[in-house]
Amino acid sequence: MAVKTQAVKKEPARRTAQKDAPPSSGNMLKIKLVRSLIGNPVTQRKVAKGLGLRKVNSEVIRPDRPEVRGMVRKIAHLVRVEVVESK
Repeated sequence: MAVKTQAVKKEPARRTAQKDAPPSSGNMLKIKLVRSLIGNPVTQRKVAKGLGLRKVNSEVIRPDRPEVRGMVRKIAHLVRVEVVESK
């Protein structure tokens, strides 16, 4: 006689979210839009909007986190970035 085995479902690994945790280095990024968004792909426009950049020469200060660094890398040809040390 064959014995039937039941398949065991594995639960997905849970990630520990640290979205509210302060940045580890304590530094901030000062991001300035230096080139126009006109003529650029929609995805790059959305990234700039997500960072809070609206017009040319607008500046925002964001925490130095991997998420923000990735967004900056996507539109690196349009922005100028400075690292600002926070108190």
